[in-house]
Amino acid sequence: MVWGLLPMLLGSKGFTLTQIGTVAAVYPAVWGLGQLITGPLADRLCKKDLLFWGMLLQGVVLLAMLFTDAYPAFLLLAALLGAGTALVYPTFLAAVAEYAPLPQRAHSVGIFRFWRDAGYAIGALLTGLLADAFGLATALAAIGG
Repeated sequence: MVWGLLPMLLGSKGFTLTQIGTVAAVYPAVWGLGQLITGPLADRLCKKDLLFWGMLLQGVVLLAMLFTDAYPAFLLLAALLGAGTALVYPTFLAAVAEYAPLPQRAHSVGIFRFWRDAGYAIGALLTGLLADAFGLATALAAIGG
């Protein structure tokens, strides 16, 4: 959902295309590299705690994006959003794999991935509808909440 809203939010705040591209690139860069650390953490720490703190960090960052106009702040927020996503993304799969009974593990992971990926598509559509009906800030606040 953020992939579509972030460039529009930054554009509405007067950022250049280079700045928008840089902020938009920081998020997946931190997310991808962060998983090299958070993936193994999910094997050592409580998965529920990692999921909680990762989701909370993502929500707080998204809400904070509504209240800043400074480019350096957006770079920091994008990095924090990536860190939150890195905490959550590999941990969800690890949790499903760990808690599913061995004979059902592949089936459970497949069901999880189906609904997760369907959620991306449905979430993107709903976010677009929210943004069209109530504005960009409302859509971002809904995602953050």
